[in-house]
Amino acid sequence: MEGISEQLALFVISLIANLLSALAGGGAGLLQLPALLFLGLPFSVALATHKVASVFLGIGATTRHLRSAKLNLRFVSIILVFGLPGVILGANLILQLDDRLAQIALGVLTLGLGVYSGLKPELGKVSLAKHQNLPGLLFGGMVLFLIGVLNGSLTSGTGLFVTIWLIAWFGFDYKTAVAYTLVLVGIFWNGSGAWTLGLQGQIEWSWLPALILGSLIGGYLGAHFSIVRGNQLVKRSFEVVTVLVGVALIAKAI
Repeated sequence: MEGISEQLALFVISLIANLLSALAGGGAGLLQLPALLFLGLPFSVALATHKVASVFLGIGATTRHLRSAKLNLRFVSIILVFGLPGVILGANLILQLDDRLAQIALGVLTLGLGVYSGLKPELGKVSLAKHQNLPGLLFGGMVLFLIGVLNGSLTSGTGLFVTIWLIAWFGFDYKTAVAYTLVLVGIFWNGSGAWTLGLQGQIEWSWLPALILGSLIGGYLGAHFSIVRGNQLVKRSFEVVTVLVGVALIAKAI
């Protein structure tokens, strides 16, 4: 019974965390990673296990988003070419570094994202292309590289940075930015991070079925609600999740 209760708890936590993440464009680690640590996994094992499960958030969300959104090959290439090396670098660094101060800094920045979005009511309501020239694309790509380093090393909430960067720099609306984040960060960035961490550490395979099922269902439902309800719901979800992730990271580090 203890095993069944544990699997059920993992499924519920994963479902809620990934539904919110698929709505907001990131933040699944807010509940999922601390829950794995609370249930007794060492940090490196919890991080690798969470990364594997997060890939299925991307798969679940992708099955819904690809029915209603077409991804631009230029931005797909930028997010992958600049972001993936950063993810692999970050995943190699995290097992060697004390991340307490970095978590506080990340928490403050994440909290700031929610405040920034809340203070700009029209941000991300409509798509308005900008910085589409070569310098703008290169600068945007370099920032995505730095976000990739954070994604590989400090998994909680970094997808939110990709979402807000696509909106603030490239002029995406919230729905479109979330689609890119969930498909490309969810599958490719998190997949690279999981692979790198799995080679160095250890994955708790027995916990993955419940986490994967929750990620798939939560990812699909969150993507469905974001498409059906539109930018306003996604924007509000982003603001709530960023504030919660920021506070949680700061509290955990302190």
